[in-house]
Amino acid sequence: MIHFFENQSKTIFAVQTQSEISTEDISKLNWLFADATKIEESVLTDFFVGPRATMITPWSTNAVEITQNMGISGIIRIEEFHKATDETFDFDPMLSQKYTELNQDIFTIHIQPEAILNINDIAAYNKSEGLSLSAEEVEYLDNLATKLGRKLTDSEIFAFSQANSEHCRHKIFNGTFVIDGVEKETSLFKLIKKTSQENPNDIVSAYKDNVAFVKGPRVQQFAPKTADKADFYEIKEFDSVISLKAETHNFPTTVEPFNGAATGSGGEIRDRLAGGQGSLPMAGTAVYMTSYSRLEENRPWEDAVAERKWLYQTPIDILIKASNGASDFGNKFGQPLITGSVLTFEHEHFDASTGSAQARKLGYDKVIMQAGGIGYGKLDQAIKHKPQEGDKIVILGGENYRIGMGGAAVSSADTGAMSSGIELNAVQRSNPEMQKRAANAIRGLVESNHNPIVSIHDHGAGGHLNCLSELVEETGGLIDLDKLPVGDPTLSAKEIIGNESQERMGLVIGKKDIDLLQKIADRERSPMYQVGDVTADHRFTFESKTTGLKPMDYALEDFFGSSPKTVMTDKTINYNYPALEYSVKNISTYLEQVLQLEAVACKDWLTNKVDRCVGGKVAKQQCTGPLQLPLNNCGVVALDYTGKEGIATSIGHSPIASLIDPVAGTRTAIAESLSNIVWAPIKDGLKGISLSANWMWACKNEGEDARLYAAVEACSDFAIELGINIPTGKDSLSMKQKYPNDEVIAPGTVIISAGGNCIDIRKVVEPVLQKDGGSIYYINLSQDDFKLGGSSLAQTLNSIGNEAPTIKDAAFFKNAFNTLQELILDNQILAGHDIGSGGLITTLLEMCFADVDLGAKIDFSVFEEKDIIKYLFSENIAVVFQAKEDATVENVLNTKGVSFYKLGTATSNGILDFGPCQLDIAKYRDIWFKTSFLLDQKQAKNGTAQARFDNYKNQALNYTFPTHFTGKAPVIDASKPRPKAAIIREKGSNSEREMANAMYLAGFDVKDVHMTDLISGRENLEDIQFIGAVGGFSNSDVLGSAKGWAGAFLYNEKAKTALDNFFKREDTLSVGICNGCQLLMELEKINPEHEVHGKMLHNDSHKHESIFTSVTIQENKSVMLSTLAGSTLGVWVSHGEGKFNLPMGEENYNIVGKYGYESYPANPNGSDFNTAMLCDTTGRHLVMMPHIERSTFQWNWAHYPKDRNDEVTPWHEAFVNARLWIEKH
Repeated sequence: MIHFFENQSKTIFAVQTQSEISTEDISKLNWLFADATKIEESVLTDFFVGPRATMITPWSTNAVEITQNMGISGIIRIEEFHKATDETFDFDPMLSQKYTELNQDIFTIHIQPEAILNINDIAAYNKSEGLSLSAEEVEYLDNLATKLGRKLTDSEIFAFSQANSEHCRHKIFNGTFVIDGVEKETSLFKLIKKTSQENPNDIVSAYKDNVAFVKGPRVQQFAPKTADKADFYEIKEFDSVISLKAETHNFPTTVEPFNGAATGSGGEIRDRLAGGQGSLPMAGTAVYMTSYSRLEENRPWEDAVAERKWLYQTPIDILIKASNGASDFGNKFGQPLITGSVLTFEHEHFDASTGSAQARKLGYDKVIMQAGGIGYGKLDQAIKHKPQEGDKIVILGGENYRIGMGGAAVSSADTGAMSSGIELNAVQRSNPEMQKRAANAIRGLVESNHNPIVSIHDHGAGGHLNCLSELVEETGGLIDLDKLPVGDPTLSAKEIIGNESQERMGLVIGKKDIDLLQKIADRERSPMYQVGDVTADHRFTFESKTTGLKPMDYALEDFFGSSPKTVMTDKTINYNYPALEYSVKNISTYLEQVLQLEAVACKDWLTNKVDRCVGGKVAKQQCTGPLQLPLNNCGVVALDYTGKEGIATSIGHSPIASLIDPVAGTRTAIAESLSNIVWAPIKDGLKGISLSANWMWACKNEGEDARLYAAVEACSDFAIELGINIPTGKDSLSMKQKYPNDEVIAPGTVIISAGGNCIDIRKVVEPVLQKDGGSIYYINLSQDDFKLGGSSLAQTLNSIGNEAPTIKDAAFFKNAFNTLQELILDNQILAGHDIGSGGLITTLLEMCFADVDLGAKIDFSVFEEKDIIKYLFSENIAVVFQAKEDATVENVLNTKGVSFYKLGTATSNGILDFGPCQLDIAKYRDIWFKTSFLLDQKQAKNGTAQARFDNYKNQALNYTFPTHFTGKAPVIDASKPRPKAAIIREKGSNSEREMANAMYLAGFDVKDVHMTDLISGRENLEDIQFIGAVGGFSNSDVLGSAKGWAGAFLYNEKAKTALDNFFKREDTLSVGICNGCQLLMELEKINPEHEVHGKMLHNDSHKHESIFTSVTIQENKSVMLSTLAGSTLGVWVSHGEGKFNLPMGEENYNIVGKYGYESYPANPNGSDFNTAMLCDTTGRHLVMMPHIERSTFQWNWAHYPKDRNDEVTPWHEAFVNARLWIEKH
């Protein structure tokens, strides 16, 4: 049956149940749906928009689980529907459909599971199913059928196509290249591997696992003693390995950007979970490349190529939705995104020399969406073990849906070449909260004294087929088809074993350890399925135990096949791009246009919606300075809360220069990543860095394969010359978009991600000039002449150029890099920035943007080059930095033989003055911010984009520290027993570690308590005096932030009693932060005496808000915060529903803290009375949206008063006050 409910905001909830629902359950559902009422009708006649019938949404999965946790049984599916005002109501047809009425059949899927098919004609089947098998592969399968003496099944052919697709087997990278009639000696993959053979440095694992590992430092693990029950946190030391990875999800992002980018991020996170016997992700990166956005009229550089009739989504849609998707996944999973990049480009080239009238169209119509990241594992768990016969094969995570059927094979094809039915199949389904649960179960084993995981892989392209076959490829495995989790009952056997549903991990674990994993998984609410056994027969079989049918039964050697060697034959084509034509009198127009290109312009529209602080270990993210503008060169995380050692990461690419010369462009891409990461002190300097190289290329188009070979060879050679390695990477080699009468090729692109062990996270240099600092210097790392080819200026002139800069001298580059590192470690550099998109002029402006009244006086006469356009706009890799003391710095540079130019000094007049031009920083900062504002208008509601543009420059961070503050961490008396505190978390919480650490550091013994501990009665909080309800996205914020979490308390007797008893006691304290604040407000614990209660609503912008802002502490009676009254302190904010809606007058509330400025974005949510923090009448119970627990250390703050060296920030006093109060009571 389907029952309909409607709430005050006119949302319809369709609830599918197995039978009638009881009156008690109806009242629970009315509460859950926000004061809804049940509509007593079986059909609703009106136009509605809702999810496709065939796709049970992740929202539904979460909503149904919330009802189960509230004790309601028998609900199958719940979906939201909205009234469509008329026929033209706008919705995304990839995800939703229009209904003319809501009736009892809206969830009925008229598909019967298909029976196993035996295939007669493999070639015809390949074509009809779009499997992308080559003629040789079809012949191989025909011969295999003859050898086996039977027909192959549909599942077997499908499985072979997935496991042997370009996406999974990298046939081109392993293939033979014949260029201009000469066969090349080595494959592309061997060229990349050669970097690790020549420069093994600290590599622990490369090329053979889901991630690369390099040796890391010895660090502290802060984790509960055990993971299968509520237990206390403790500190243990371990030797770490650092992981580096980057993946692209280009095709699914082109088709449906939100879920495509979300699952791209999720899949890359799963890779970092699946290193060795399990490893842990820490922070992410993102790169988006699309064709021109055409945000508004009067952007002449966007007019040269006619706009296409876009196949799926416009470039604006893709930029907004893809970044929303990637941000949403990281935010909900609990992974901060700390650095990234954007590029938009298209170009039409008529080559006079070929005499062809047909133009070659270039552009990112098939988009690039790269998700990358860093993480860590334990050195003694860094290598997978070999499964033994009898070991258990287990899946953690979500169920099977009809998703990405053939995703691996389709992503190996040109977009637009398949019928759209097959391509629609590639629409993904993102459920980050499910992945978080599976990750928590794995974390529990990785952190234990003995990790029982034998081997682990993620489920990505190719689903169970790829994941499970990789787990058992050395031994063999028997999978019970009946045990595989099915979310859609209409799936055939082929669809069950081959679909690409995400958020799942496959593990091999010993029989004796299975119970421990089951206990941990149950506690974390991570679904767990024992699906098979490791065998020793070298076969890979799916068999239904109930019917005896085998959709697939291969010998492993047949399955992985001797896929025939790929041969790539191509010839070198020289496109004669004309030289740039420019005039110096247009310099101001050039500058204004360059500053508006997405690649150069402000990225605030991206950073303002993505969590950059979760985990409490972020030491450097995108934003910097008093104005918090996204200008930092690299991202850095601490490996533990001691805050000394960590990991730095950065990105580099130069695809437009590669159009002119793939060798120069590739060397520049590597150099750009290094000129970004140089500002973080790395162990062993340059030698301590490893790279990931991700290749996006339109192979099998004339001239492209030759360019790819040249680029990979250049990449390998340059890395070897620099003494570094490339232990990981990925390729996506079908970068062409086909249209009915046209095609657009993406420029061959390599994106380099650099990573290394940062030895002092407190010494990372930021790109903000200091008004009282020393001189400004320039070092030309490229050692090449200034060349404008491939530059942003060339793009604005609708040109590419004929000369691209390269890196001429690897030895000079290496020496300059290591010299800069020495200067940074010696505190001799006050500010520094690389030169990239937009050239030297952009770099100098950016170094003045992030503070008020900051400027510079520059003299370019020191350059030999006299063409001002060339030295201002060329993108030769270089650095600009400000010295602390000129003499010291110049002495070091001269001694080391690093040539430099002294350009000028910082000023406090807000002008960039270089003789012929005086540029008003405020004016050019607004021009640079404009593109971000235009994009922000597409994603932020209620005029907040305009408010942000108007206010961002007027809300500089200013602090008032308490006069009694010493900056010293509390000294804990080890002879006295520590008072007991607990963090309370729900599935989807992601901020428990930083909260527990703040409590532990203040002198508490901290217990890790999950809702399952309370609901089951294993834990009752009787020995606990201080609880922290933590931040995150419990139940993915489905049905409102913390609504489901509150439901678990209200409708489970044991959990309700435990919490009620805790609040009745007068010797207890509580703090709720972010999601925990939403929980305590929903449970009405702050003002229980009020008749009408305050609520937490969506931010005014109706999007996630991420900002480092400031809070002023009022005179207040809060136990934790009263001693900080009068202070204004910097603090992290990251939330979607943080608006305090307080219906009574201000005098009725105990407002503890208000945002430093009343207007948006400093007040990120529009709270009544500018409220950031609130407490109850006793002062014992405190709630807040800002994350003081992620602002514990000086290095946590995105902007800290300079020349201080504090062990903790003033916020830590709140947790110390809590302990002192409890010791008294």
